[in-house]
Amino acid sequence: MTLTSSTPKTEAPGPVPGEAAWTEPVRVEVIVGSVREGRFGPVVADWFSRRASARPELEVRTLDLAANPPDFADRIGAADAVVVVTPEYNHSFPGPLKAAIDRVGPQWRGKPVAFVSYGGLSGGLRAVEALRVVFAELHTVTVRDTVSFHMAYQRFDADGEPHDKAGPSAAATTLLDQLVWWSRPLRAARARSPYGQ
Repeated sequence: MTLTSSTPKTEAPGPVPGEAAWTEPVRVEVIVGSVREGRFGPVVADWFSRRASARPELEVRTLDLAANPPDFADRIGAADAVVVVTPEYNHSFPGPLKAAIDRVGPQWRGKPVAFVSYGGLSGGLRAVEALRVVFAELHTVTVRDTVSFHMAYQRFDADGEPHDKAGPSAAATTLLDQLVWWSRPLRAARARSPYGQ
């Protein structure tokens, strides 16, 4: 009688779902939320994007609502995280920004959203607080720390750099650290099980 081993053959383990989420660059979309003529938003957004792009773990793109990007929903869907650059108009955020947010549905879910604001004495923070309520309804995770510029027109030089480089730079670093911290585990979770399923 011939004896055969009953030990099952083992195969090399395959990739774990979501494993690449911890090593691949984090895709960030920076939304310029104002469309008004003479707006200051691009100055703030460009400065922040330069700061973010200097980090090797990030891939940064800009979505300018003034250009009415036709692929807005697709780009939000492909992003791992979003940063909204918003002014404060009448204690809140711009109407076109709300319209753009509402045009997108499930693409927002399970993703981190951070805020860079600018305005008068409040630095746009009342706009940010109003946006947090909107994004909570869309099943996003909003990053606590923000970058805020009060009296923004007076805070930047002709080259688009803040006169006070240390404060905004430190705030941007904190925001981006938190954004990366949230982006990777949430991306891995979505890869294993799409949000809401």
